[in-house]
Amino acid sequence: MDTEESDRYRAPALDKGLDILELLSGTEEGLSQAEIAKSLERSPNEIYRMLDRLVRRDYVRRTPGDRYELTLKLFELAHASPPVSRLVSQALPIMRRFAREAQQACHLVIQDRNILVVVAQVDSPGYWNVSIRVGSRISMVNTGSGHVFLAFASPEERRIMLEDVAGADELPADFATRLAKVREQGFETMASLQVASVTNLTVPILGPVGTILAVLTSPFTSRLDKRDAPDQRAVLDLLIAAGEEISKRPIAAPRD
Repeated sequence: MDTEESDRYRAPALDKGLDILELLSGTEEGLSQAEIAKSLERSPNEIYRMLDRLVRRDYVRRTPGDRYELTLKLFELAHASPPVSRLVSQALPIMRRFAREAQQACHLVIQDRNILVVVAQVDSPGYWNVSIRVGSRISMVNTGSGHVFLAFASPEERRIMLEDVAGADELPADFATRLAKVREQGFETMASLQVASVTNLTVPILGPVGTILAVLTSPFTSRLDKRDAPDQRAVLDLLIAAGEEISKRPIAAPRD
C-alpha cells in the first residue's frame, strides 16, 4: 500500500489513542498529561479527551500522583486469544506437576514482536518462592528464556528478533557460539543476571515442525531446608521432560 492510499484510510482518533498506548508502554512510572502531549506533539486538549476515553475503557489508569499508566487490559486481551489461551491451558497442568516434583517455581514465556512476555507462572509448593509476575516483560539478550528463543531461531529470525533490542549491539564475541551450544544440548543453564543465587534453567516448547513456540523456565535455587529436595541436574531433567510433554500437546503457534 503506497503513502497516498494509506493516507486515504487514516483514522486520526484511533492513531492518537494508539500513540498514547505505545508511549505509555515504554515508561515505568507513567507520564503526566502535559508530558504525553509534549512527547506526541499534540495539544493538551486533544490528549485530555483521548486519555479520558482510555481511562473509562480501562486501558489506562490515572494514579494518585496525577500520572497515567497502562493497565493490564491489553495483556488480558492478548492472553485471551485462542492460541495463547490454548498454550497456557495445555501447559499449566504439566507446570504444576513439575513444580510439585521439582519443588521449584516455573514460568512460561512467549515472544511477541521482539518482546518476551510471561504468560503463565506456577509457584513452588513450599512456603517460600522465587517467581516472576505474569505479564512481565523480560530481556531477549541476558536471560535464559531469551537465549533459548534466539538459539532455536533461524539466522534471519534471530536478526529480526535482535533489531532494536537494548544491549544487542554489545553482545560478547562468543555469543553465537553459546547459542549454538544451547541449541545442540536443547536447554540453557545460566546464573541469573537479575537475582543473586538463582540459576535459570530453560527449555524450548516446540511445534510439530520444530518451530519454537514458547520456553519454560525454572529459576532454580538450592534448598537448604530439605535434604531430599532434587538437585539442579534432577530439576533440569524434570524440566526437559515437562517441555517435551508440552511440545507434544496439540497447540497452535502463539506467534504470527
